Amino acid sequence: MKYLHAVVLLIVLIAASAAWAVEPNEMLSDPVLEARARAISKQLRCMVCQNESIDDSQAPLAHDLRVLVRERLKAGDTDAQIISFLVSRYGEFVLLKPPLSWHTLALWGTPPGLLLLGIVMIGVVERRRRAGAALAAAKLSPAEEARVAEILGGEASQ
Repeated sequence: MKYLHAVVLLIVLIAASAAWAVEPNEMLSDPVLEARARAISKQLRCMVCQNESIDDSQAPLAHDLRVLVRERLKAGDTDAQIISFLVSRYGEFVLLKPPLSWHTLALWGTPPGLLLLGIVMIGVVERRRRAGAALAAAKLSPAEEARVAEILGGEASQ
């Protein structure tokens, strides 16, 4: 029972750590701008953590990017302008969900391609296994059985 409490506490702390990523001194006083900043930050990848948004990351670079987003919002930029600025500066890798385009085709196509390749390989292996089983189950004619016995009998005497 005491382990259950420890596990629950650990889960709560891990879940709450994302909420601690945005520091109070970063937050904007205008709740509308702050909501926009949080929405934009959730779309941007932390270059250090790589699988977290800058809104969830506690890395110093994520902090810098969150501050930059808020500065650009205070300067009057639209959400699209801010994202465009960051993409031009860091590349499309800064986006957690990059758009499908010719230069991100490998990124989007590799997982389904590997899945398809795996399915094909399973089919090939299964087909070969069944063909091998069919050959093993094939009956020999009496003449073939006699020839096998002759060959095996000849090897045994040597």
